[in-house]
Amino acid sequence: MIRALLCSTALSTLLAAGPAMADEQKAPEADVAGKAGANGVAELVVTATRTAQPIQTVGASVTVLTQPAIEASQAISVVELLAQQPGVSFTRNGGTGETTSLNIRGAETQHTVVLIDGVKLNDPSSTQGGFNSGNLLVGDISRIEVLRGAQSTLWGSQAIGGVVNIVTADPTKPFESSIDVEGGARKTGYLRAGLGGASEKVTWRVAGGYYTTDGVSAYKYGTETDGYHNAGASGRLRVQLADNVSAEIRSVYSRGKNAFDGFNVDDAEFGRTKELVVYSGLNFALLDGRWNNRVGYAYTDTDRKNYNPVLLTQPLTFDAAGKNRRWEYQGVFAINDAWTATFGAEHEKSTMRTRSPTTSKPNPAFGTGRVGVDSVYGQLRAEVVKGLTLTAGLRYDDHDTYGSHTLGQAAAAWSLNDGATVLRASFGQGFRAPGLYELFSQYGNQALSPEEFDSWDAGVEQRFLGGKVKASATWFHREADNEIRFFSCSSGSTDPLCAPGGTFRFGYYNNILKTKAEGLELIGEAKPLSNLTITGNYTYTDAETDAGANKGKQLTRRPKNMGNLSATYRWPVGLSTGVAVRYVGRTYNNDANTQVVKGYTLVDLRVAYPINARLEAFGRIENLFDKDYQTILNYGAPGRGAFVGLRARF
Repeated sequence: MIRALLCSTALSTLLAAGPAMADEQKAPEADVAGKAGANGVAELVVTATRTAQPIQTVGASVTVLTQPAIEASQAISVVELLAQQPGVSFTRNGGTGETTSLNIRGAETQHTVVLIDGVKLNDPSSTQGGFNSGNLLVGDISRIEVLRGAQSTLWGSQAIGGVVNIVTADPTKPFESSIDVEGGARKTGYLRAGLGGASEKVTWRVAGGYYTTDGVSAYKYGTETDGYHNAGASGRLRVQLADNVSAEIRSVYSRGKNAFDGFNVDDAEFGRTKELVVYSGLNFALLDGRWNNRVGYAYTDTDRKNYNPVLLTQPLTFDAAGKNRRWEYQGVFAINDAWTATFGAEHEKSTMRTRSPTTSKPNPAFGTGRVGVDSVYGQLRAEVVKGLTLTAGLRYDDHDTYGSHTLGQAAAAWSLNDGATVLRASFGQGFRAPGLYELFSQYGNQALSPEEFDSWDAGVEQRFLGGKVKASATWFHREADNEIRFFSCSSGSTDPLCAPGGTFRFGYYNNILKTKAEGLELIGEAKPLSNLTITGNYTYTDAETDAGANKGKQLTRRPKNMGNLSATYRWPVGLSTGVAVRYVGRTYNNDANTQVVKGYTLVDLRVAYPINARLEAFGRIENLFDKDYQTILNYGAPGRGAFVGLRARF
């Protein structure tokens, strides 16, 4: 950590001696969850450079969902909202609340970094260090940014497929409050409320919510339903200590219980998950605002337990906990009107413990692991000629076990014809050390090698008819070496890793050499009438194994074809009606591509009516045609359901 801080200090000292012409230049805020992230302005992007910048200067492919768009979707689960965006798919072991994997551009779920208010949520105790999105409800969220492609320079080695940054609501009035309530099919109910205020010195908000549903059977052919219940709370406080100094603390907590089924069997098992996210930081500006700084501490704690009540003497069947502690510094320096530097240092410690008790061995020892990573990064962004913004950065990681690695990233955005045309291109490298579960669990393999990635994309965005029509196309390509997967052991196997110490195990994690993914994202938006909006996207993803017996086979549960189409019409009386269609193509449930999961098309209807300036009634029908579908073979999914609700803002 000392070496990281020295490198960052040296860089900042060099930048502080920059040209005198920057004296009046103000640096963007060095705060990934600050005002720019919560003001609902879609033309500003924070996640791409960890500072607020206009979207037309961003070289990466990014989607911004503001609070009006989130509310209009009427989505309950964040992952279902994300699945309406280009390049994003998910799989889930049943209905809402079940184990959920999020995939961006065909990458594994552990290759996507999910953040809440800038804090990484990835769980060190999960099977491959990824984040289970099943417990992530919309709640008090005001903004979501989805950044596609490798983003490891600023967000760490795990940000290979992309980054999802979720920002909770930040008050803008002296006092404001909100209440949302809804209910419907499958005895579903959702209540959430929040209140807060903003003054010259203090900004604060607290919020809470409770969700419950009887759900559907996780086993597709089961007869009993598997319900889900979730209680959550969030809060934030920012105090202006001086004109150029502020302190803040933010926290999000959730506690969920989900019933689930075993493999191809209906049973009474259930799990409990507790997740805590805490961030505290100090923000201060130097040199009359040219140099903005942030010093912070982030902490995440995930605790998971599974129970089988049929096993009366030993109902606990799984017990795991993962913690992550991160100390970080980030600086943003305005070198001059055209050049901005972002730089920082991080020290991260991750720990996990996991065990699987059985009736014959009710109190086994925990498999434990810990790892530390020290990092420094730097990035320069410059408008080299009018409309052409170039971004380039480097990241240096010093891993406790796997040594040092240096990664690079570069991007370009060229805004032409007064912003009517934007050309974009980016290149990024990725490095992922094996996760703690992959190394130290009962299926661990301490001989694993790190995963390495190269990724690039290029695209064009074009506006027509004075901005009434917008279309974009992006081609992406990613190559991976040493990707880690679970290797199953057959009975009687002579593989020494199948029976370490003479004790047989069902499998272990191993490097499977290479994979690759490439594809095309098409996005369109049209406003042919002032009160009619039509949006759509289509993604083609060719994600396949690139070595071994399954070379050329499609990666499991990754659809080649996906598409979304929606139309919303606002009537003169204020009534808003909409239809949304989502198509997901055929996938495969195994590496050999012999188990097919059929594609499906879902249609949803939405309606909303403002009763007055403070109250809005809304409703929807999900899966209008009651389509029978699966995201994972033999796991259930919700059928048709109707829901109504009321939204109040004071």
